Amino acid sequence: MEELQDKTLVCKDCGAEFVFTAGEQQFYAEKGFTNEPQRCPDCRKARKQQRNNFNNNY
Repeated sequence: MEELQDKTLVCKDCGAEFVFTAGEQQFYAEKGFTNEPQRCPDCRKARKQQRNNFNNNY
């Protein structure tokens, strides 16, 4: 198995660069996720909050 390296990705929402750490990559692999994250942690958190607010209103 190859050793994982931190990767710098670009958020598709805000365009900011963020680091996808080796530890996060390991976690994604263990969960069976095949895609890298598309959003930075701040945009992911905001999006999750938005979904939760939507679900709580209905």
